[in-house]
Amino acid sequence: QERLMESGGGLVQVGGSLRLSCVAAGNFFSIIHDMGWYHEAPGKQRELVAKITRRGATTYGNSVKGRFTITRNNARNTVNLQMNNLKFEDTGVYYCHAEGDYYPPGEGDFESDDSWGQGTQVTVFA
Repeated sequence: QERLMESGGGLVQVGGSLRLSCVAAGNFFSIIHDMGWYHEAPGKQRELVAKITRRGATTYGNSVKGRFTITRNNARNTVNLQMNNLKFEDTGVYYCHAEGDYYPPGEGDFESDDSWGQGTQVTVFA
């Protein structure tokens, strides 16, 4: 699987901002299609925060619309999440996700797969 490396989490006050970054560093995928961020709050299921296609089309979770912005750099295989006006409920672990195609050794055709990062903690406090 692709190796996704996240950075940028930390402690922030309510109303503050953070920027998360993720790089696909393993050269596993020949091409990366969608990249995105998911949020796992304590005791809750992981849910979509935002995702972006290779062409730049974006999708946001309802709770972050107007506050978060996702961007990517295809040449560098990076995806960023700018988080503004953070709220208590934004606390949790944020996971980078990527979907792409790879060529198995000895195979003539590609296969599709997806990868997750290890997660980065975001804690919003008063």
